[in-house]
Amino acid sequence: MTILDSPRVSRRARAAVTAVFFLNGLMIASYVVRLPSLKADLQLSSFQVGLASTLFGACAVVAMQFVGGLVARYGSAWLIRFGLLAMPLVLAGFSFTDSFAGLAVASVFFGAVHGSLDVSMNAHAVAVERELGRAVMSRCHAAWSISAVAAAAGGATIISSGLGVAGHFAAVAAVVVVGGLALWPGLLSASADRVDRSATAAAAAHRPGWRARWSRAVVMLGLTGTVLMVCEGAALTWSGVLLHEERGASLTLASMALVAFSGCQTLARLVGDRLTQRFGPARLFRLGGLVGAAGFALVVASPHPVGGVAGFAVVGVGTALLIPIAFSAAGHAGGSGPGAAAFVARFTTFAYAGILLGPAAIGLVAQGIGLQWTLALLVPLLGITVLVTRLPAARDARGHS
Repeated sequence: MTILDSPRVSRRARAAVTAVFFLNGLMIASYVVRLPSLKADLQLSSFQVGLASTLFGACAVVAMQFVGGLVARYGSAWLIRFGLLAMPLVLAGFSFTDSFAGLAVASVFFGAVHGSLDVSMNAHAVAVERELGRAVMSRCHAAWSISAVAAAAGGATIISSGLGVAGHFAAVAAVVVVGGLALWPGLLSASADRVDRSATAAAAAHRPGWRARWSRAVVMLGLTGTVLMVCEGAALTWSGVLLHEERGASLTLASMALVAFSGCQTLARLVGDRLTQRFGPARLFRLGGLVGAAGFALVVASPHPVGGVAGFAVVGVGTALLIPIAFSAAGHAGGSGPGAAAFVARFTTFAYAGILLGPAAIGLVAQGIGLQWTLALLVPLLGITVLVTRLPAARDARGHS
């Protein structure tokens, strides 16, 4: 029995990769919650803050394109270890910026490291799923959501206490570095998804080429990911605006829409792996999408803000497993090796397009037809997308279906 065949090692790897998602969410949310402080401290315009955020996202997408090759050479575990050291250092570096130029440079590095860590941790979760023979992706994404909510809530408390950006980011960086060092031994060995350079040509042929990485299956699943992230972005960005401006809700009640969406999504993800194991990813994918579409329909149809809050809660439950299932499908379609990272990188590129462009696109359409009718368009968009999407089949170690 090899080290990768040990169920105990695989269970440790499941806990370790889940912790990686938690630490990543902690850093991202800590950065976001402190953006207003950075804006005030550096006397930046809203345009400059938006540009820095765009640089972060764009550099993350660019970095993702190189992760497959790096995994082939070093393995996803080593990329995770690098990310958990580099990313907190860059986060702490934000506190030393004294101008927009410094913020822009830090955003470039922060985005690039995050993009590499995002793909490598999802690829590693796929490798853990392969070793365990069961789903773990939903729990990983739940850990990310939990840490993001905790970091946002904790950040508000820290800000009210008067602690500056430097102290806040230094504390988060210390937690991530210590946590990262603690979980290092639990990750699968690099051989889980690294190319064996001494392997025969037939085995080495498993590494996906350009055409494989951009195959029709990956592109179609990627477009699905774009739609899913547009829908999630709509709930995250526009839920409170809709209830306050078009339903007459107070700012406090309007904010509950985001709480309901995020809370229900996180709770559903905590049980998502067991549901996936029991009912299968394809069935849950279709059912979740239809439930999410029904939630948007409830939001649009309900004249009372409380009904809108309930609708966004249903959206959270319905969409909770869609992205984890899609990430898992993309990884398994790439085979048991660096192909998984290559396929995950391509899928993540499309998903980030939805994150970056979705909220702006919704705002643009809403300018013409109103926010309520814009969200109404998401009902058929999400429903049709999950019904026509065919999750790609998993490949074996040689890349064959």
